[in-house]
Amino acid sequence: MKDIFKKLGPGLLFAGAAIGVSHLVQSTRAGADFGLGLLWALLLVNLFKYPFFQFGPRYATATGESLLDGYHKLGKGVVLAYFVLNIATMFTIQTAVTIVTAGLAHSLIGDISFLNFGFSSISSVQIWSIIILIICLVILFLGKYKTLDRLIKIIIITLTVSTLFAVVFAFKGFDQTLSFKQVLPENTEQIAFLIAFMGWMPAPLDISVWHSIWAIEKKKSANGFSPKTALLDFNVGYIGAIVLGIAFLCLGYFVMFNSGESFSGKAGEFSNQLIDLYTKSLGNWAYIIIGIAAFTTMFSTTITTLDASPRVMAKSLDILTNKNRKNGYTYWIIALTIGTLFIFFVFASEMGLLIKVATILSFVTAPFYAIINYKLISSKHTPKTWQPNLVLHILSWLGIIFLLGFSIWYLSIL
Repeated sequence: MKDIFKKLGPGLLFAGAAIGVSHLVQSTRAGADFGLGLLWALLLVNLFKYPFFQFGPRYATATGESLLDGYHKLGKGVVLAYFVLNIATMFTIQTAVTIVTAGLAHSLIGDISFLNFGFSSISSVQIWSIIILIICLVILFLGKYKTLDRLIKIIIITLTVSTLFAVVFAFKGFDQTLSFKQVLPENTEQIAFLIAFMGWMPAPLDISVWHSIWAIEKKKSANGFSPKTALLDFNVGYIGAIVLGIAFLCLGYFVMFNSGESFSGKAGEFSNQLIDLYTKSLGNWAYIIIGIAAFTTMFSTTITTLDASPRVMAKSLDILTNKNRKNGYTYWIIALTIGTLFIFFVFASEMGLLIKVATILSFVTAPFYAIINYKLISSKHTPKTWQPNLVLHILSWLGIIFLLGFSIWYLSIL
């Protein structure tokens, strides 16, 4: 067991990136507004996205190269399309997850607006966002992948234990009749929420590219990280993300359903509402448990996205220009940090809108990643031994139809 745990890494990084806004914000809100009515959507989208996420570590460990290298073999235009799509979403995604993390830090640790150096327009949440990004940068620059790999294991264990503990006590205090009636959203606003909910559940599909790069990094540092080990590692992380998605949906249902509360679009207020609702229902003793679960959820997402986006942007630019830039990762992580802070300071009051835009963009672009990942893993560029079996082929076809169908449905009602 100890040896297996040491080999785990990229799958837990995937879980750390996945278990964030999709779980803490979207799943909780789904439970609060629809009860368990959107459980069907959570399970279906996890099922149909599964093969396309799995193809990342499968391809990387079978070939020794990232999905981006594979995309290049399919044509330079595929890498260019990926580069453009990533530019369009990376800053918004990083801002969305950092805003929620900063809001939670403000709620849990306190108001630090006194550190604004006399600028009254700078809020505590904005200062927390700067501090959190600096902490993440220090960890990533000094420790690099090895530190991130070790840190994420501690975070995921803490997150899982505290969240499941909170669900058990929330269920004990639930005084309504448990209903599993499933709901299909009807009006435009509800459908938009459904698409946003599925967009980041368990994560945007482009994380498969991140996973392939993490798998290669793990292979460099861990002997015996084979395709078989990589798939086990992925399945552990993926199942964990599903379980915690259901857990946060249940928390929203047990604690907030029919509460009459409406969520604020501002980071600090949203975080306060979230934690206050939990503690009102579970008792003040639960404050620290909910706080740890919520903050570790968002910090893990913030640090993994801050690490991954610069890696894939540096790699894709190297492929497009046919040049190997030694400090590409450094330049991109600084650019991402500055861009995140710019968006944050300009649109800090629009957290709800930022999350909605980022999640919908992720869902609408999902068919692109699904198709190219499937095409690559089924091509001559993947060793026959590690190409999908019949079940994965069928699930992939159904997944592409599912993602295309929902995207077209949503775009048709705009």
